[in-house]
Amino acid sequence: MKFFSVLMTMLSFPLLANATSQETIVIQTDNTSLVYKVNDKNKLCQSYLGNRLREKDCELVPVSNDEILLTFGTGYVHQPALRAVHGDGNTSTELVFDRVEQRRLNDNQVQTDIFLKDTYFAFGAKVSFKTYEKEDIIEQWVEYTSNEKKPVVLYDYASSCISLYARNYYMTQFWGNWANEMHMTESALTRGVKTVESRLGVRSNEYGHACFYLSLDKPAAEECGKVIGATLAWPGSFAFHFSIDNQDKLRIISGINSYAGQYTLKKGETLTTPPLLYTYSNQGKGTVSRRFHRWARQYGVYNGTKPHMTLMNNWEATYFDFNNEILTGIIDDAADMGFDLFLLDDGWFGKKHPRNSDNAGLGDWTINREKLPDGLGYLVKECQKRNIKFGIWLEPEMVNPKSELYEKHPDWVITQPNRPLDLSRNQLVLDLCNPEVQDFVFSVVDKTMSETEDISYIKWDCNRFMTNAASGYLPADKQSHLWIEYVRGLYSVLKRVREKYPDVTIMACSGGGGRIDYGTLPYFDEFWISDNTDALDRIKIQWGASQFFPAICMASHVSVCPNHITGRTVPLKFRFDVATSAKLGMDLQPRQMTDDEKAYCRLAMSDYNRVKDVVQFGDMYRLLSPYESNRVSLMYALEDKSHAVVYSYLMAKALNGDHQVLYLKGLDPDKQYRLHELNKIPNRWSRFDSLEGKVFSGDFLMNHGVAFYMSDEYESLVFEAVAL
Repeated sequence: MKFFSVLMTMLSFPLLANATSQETIVIQTDNTSLVYKVNDKNKLCQSYLGNRLREKDCELVPVSNDEILLTFGTGYVHQPALRAVHGDGNTSTELVFDRVEQRRLNDNQVQTDIFLKDTYFAFGAKVSFKTYEKEDIIEQWVEYTSNEKKPVVLYDYASSCISLYARNYYMTQFWGNWANEMHMTESALTRGVKTVESRLGVRSNEYGHACFYLSLDKPAAEECGKVIGATLAWPGSFAFHFSIDNQDKLRIISGINSYAGQYTLKKGETLTTPPLLYTYSNQGKGTVSRRFHRWARQYGVYNGTKPHMTLMNNWEATYFDFNNEILTGIIDDAADMGFDLFLLDDGWFGKKHPRNSDNAGLGDWTINREKLPDGLGYLVKECQKRNIKFGIWLEPEMVNPKSELYEKHPDWVITQPNRPLDLSRNQLVLDLCNPEVQDFVFSVVDKTMSETEDISYIKWDCNRFMTNAASGYLPADKQSHLWIEYVRGLYSVLKRVREKYPDVTIMACSGGGGRIDYGTLPYFDEFWISDNTDALDRIKIQWGASQFFPAICMASHVSVCPNHITGRTVPLKFRFDVATSAKLGMDLQPRQMTDDEKAYCRLAMSDYNRVKDVVQFGDMYRLLSPYESNRVSLMYALEDKSHAVVYSYLMAKALNGDHQVLYLKGLDPDKQYRLHELNKIPNRWSRFDSLEGKVFSGDFLMNHGVAFYMSDEYESLVFEAVAL
């Protein structure tokens, strides 16, 4: 059997193969093989996905009938990856293998392009794979092209179709709501179709997130079990279809949600789908997470290899009610505590319609001189005096009806004609399908940055999803393109922003965690995972986000108590111990803190700076899950195993105490490590005192473990292990 593999390390130019000379295509990472074979009907079929095979063993994999793109209208009767209506009204598509091109992009990436063509129509698809070999990540997408004389309408147009066979299947989905994001539920899949989707268009992750685990045979644990982890790199509506057929075979079809989104291709036009990123592990979900984290820092997040700044945000301290005196007071305290940056949030703009609440002013990006008579430049200088940086909040994709922008351009919003406006947070979505609107959104950023030369940070918000979805720019026969064209418009703006402002740190915020995806993160340094800053709730929220996203881009803030969302009061130490397990910030009014609390903040900031590189760049290990007990623990370890930091929390009082042992991970068994407690309250006894300063081997810490008793509600402890 002829064999075509991406294993060739010296390949620097495309190799071509056609259906008559090539029968096997192998796509490899360091630990995974994906094998496709051409069957006797010239259909390209997935024959294997799993642990890496040797080259000669790939040839022995039997041919299957699991087509690389399952199409509607011929012999397949289940959920299709592609459903098209051709120019003559024919609803069937039959794709056969045409050729394959493979090329090595660099020492870590190989791209494979597989060309399929319809047996009758001038219509085809190019299925592309990019492998990140060291990180064990596969990126897959499709380009659908029509050369038919009449338009072709695509009703389903998936990015990926993965076929699997196991005794049982268990799917973990990620769901939530505002202030309650990234919760995890695992369930057994049964016959039929289960769909996880978003139809929101913008802020599309509010109710569900575009990622999943699929465990084979039995539920995978953190460090054992066969599991696929996948996420769609797309900020718009998405859909994952899990379809088990009458032979108990599972097919996972992933991509843009085509609901109300049929897409028309004229002759010569191509639709490129967003990529699905996925990996296979036989060592549990933790391995999947670490692969995604390593990949994200290198490829998936803007500036993912550089340390990220700590910041003080004024939002929960002041909301819309502030002036120069109040803000300079916060800046004073931010500098005194050791933060890198002060972020001015919502409420600084609006002239005719001042932004004194969320019902007016959005879209009018002129400085409110009543609040800030000296403009942003004054605040920038106040930050510079204290040797910290300045950042600003923007929501350029949105508008209040009560604004000068809407009064001038009511045609710029997404809304159905002849229908009442449907408001959310008193605002509407601007129509980014329209190039004029794209120019305006870019100008919002550009003009704000021109107010002063020293804005170092932007918090880019997006506080609602699409309803009454219609574009005043798109023609009547292209209204269903809105869901895709909006995202294209957004990407166009973000690309322009990054080209002009490559050194500005930008946070993605969307009413909290409504925009957490690898479609936008190449333009953003980090994301705001939830408006809920309650440290207890954040444990589960951040636990869920950590499954696919690294700590370096996960903003976590210490906030006021009682918490403004939940009303809960938790100790300041607990709040810091949770926030320092990700990218640290603060969101409160320091003037309301005691001197002892401020002193503790300075201590915790110093300790965070001590281990910041471990948290932001280390491998994450989840030790005790909040879904299994009230005792939660996680840790980070540098890849060279020289330094680790461990976090432990007790979410509820343990009447008889919690004695669970922490078995550390990611250490060198032959190295000696000294333990030291972090974020310790000065002059107070700690349960860790008996372990303070002691030295243990990595082997002891991983196999015997570390035991310390916890019993009190909201008790927490952080310690580091430093190799000698």
